[in-house]
Amino acid sequence: MALLPPDAVRSPLDLAPLLEHSVLRPDSDSADVRRACAEAREHRFGAVCVLPAWVAEAAAALAGSEARVVAVVDFPLGRGTSAERAREARAVVASGAKEIDVVLPLALLRSRDYAALCRDLAGVAAAGVPVKVILETCRLSRDEKVVAAALAKGAGAASVKTSTGFAEAGATEEDVALLREVVGPEFGVKASGGIRTADDALRMVRAGADRIGTSASRTIVGGRFGSAPEGRS
Repeated sequence: MALLPPDAVRSPLDLAPLLEHSVLRPDSDSADVRRACAEAREHRFGAVCVLPAWVAEAAAALAGSEARVVAVVDFPLGRGTSAERAREARAVVASGAKEIDVVLPLALLRSRDYAALCRDLAGVAAAGVPVKVILETCRLSRDEKVVAAALAKGAGAASVKTSTGFAEAGATEEDVALLREVVGPEFGVKASGGIRTADDALRMVRAGADRIGTSASRTIVGGRFGSAPEGRS
C-alpha cells in the first residue's frame, strides 16, 4: 500500500482503508469474528486480522468485500521452529488468509544468527502471500530494530509491524519513524499496539505508517481529531 499523504486525511473516515481490525484475544469466539467482519464491511476497513483458528470463518464472512483476511502466525511469542512456522503459514493461506503477520524469531536475532533468521522468514513468505514481520519494538534496542527491519526486508517480507499488542508497550511515533527510515518509502510499516483514537492513528500515519492494527477501529472512524480519549479498548 502506498503511503497516504498526511494532508489527505481530512476526517477519521479517511483512515478506514488503512485499518486492520484486530480480533486477537485468546478468548475470541466465532461471534467476535463475525461481528468484526460485519464492522469491516460497514466501515470499509482494509482488513480483519484474526487467529489461525478463525481464518476460514473470516474469509467466508468477508467474501465479496474489499477487506482482506490477515492471519497471525506463531503468535504472540514467536518461539516456534522454522518448520512449524512455515507449516502454519501454509495452513492459514489454504484456509483463506490473504496476508500473514508473523512474530520475529527473537532468539535468532539475539544470537545474531542472521542467516537462519532470513531462512526462517523466507520459509513463511514461501506460503505465497504478503508477510508482515512483527518486531515487538518495545523489547528491542535501537540497533536491533534497525537490523531486524533490514533483515525482514531482505528476507522477502512485505512489511514490518511494531507490536503484537500483548507486550508491555505498543507502537510509538519514534519507532514508526525509525522503521520507515530503515525500509524506505516502498516497503510497508504497520503500527500496532495501543492505538485507540483517531488522533493516535493520525500520529502513526504522520510518522510513516501505511497500516494501522487496532481493535478500536470503530472508535477511530467514529471519533474526531483533537478529542480526548474516552477510554481504552
